[in-house]
Amino acid sequence: MNFAASRTAGAPTARAQVQWSLRWESELRLADHAELAEFFRKSYGPTGAFNAQPFEGNRSWAGARPEVRVIGYDARGIAAHIGLLRRFINVGGVDLLVGELGLYAVRPDLEGLGISQAMRVMYPMLQQLGIPFGFGTVRPALEKHMTRLVERQGLATLISGIRVRSTHPDVYPNLSPIRIEDVIVVVFPVGRSISEWPAGTIIDRNGPEL
Repeated sequence: MNFAASRTAGAPTARAQVQWSLRWESELRLADHAELAEFFRKSYGPTGAFNAQPFEGNRSWAGARPEVRVIGYDARGIAAHIGLLRRFINVGGVDLLVGELGLYAVRPDLEGLGISQAMRVMYPMLQQLGIPFGFGTVRPALEKHMTRLVERQGLATLISGIRVRSTHPDVYPNLSPIRIEDVIVVVFPVGRSISEWPAGTIIDRNGPEL
């Protein structure tokens, strides 16, 4: 789950002014992609220059391209974003339909907005699409942060001790096309209970991370 967010609380008045919009990818115009790309460069840039590189020009995605986006707007433009992509992953040898969630970011001046706000807007779409689970991954350093944002609020379950195999979005002559990471898996039960999530310590994305 490409993730850029800060850790401190923001102003309640700022949060109240954010208006959320659910947009299918085919609805976005060139101007929308340009605005999103600039937003991601500013959001991911402070976490490392390399993290902002995918968003050069008008490119508004990093690896896989989302199908649906939840975008928060306020008087200053884009305030927050989360993307959704339906895909089959393989969990411990079991093929499973999930809605992968990623490209989460919040504008630095709205530090307390929280992923939980965006997820409450995204949940009806997950239910409408008949997706059993929302799925994402974060690096271990963000485990406590995600526990506070989604697990304690009853939105998701965090699973550690998992290795996830993905592909790079591009093929390079001097780099393996496969990437294997030790990550924290974030599971959002939607149409099925978390008890029905397959056991297994290896997950195959069979594609690039969202």
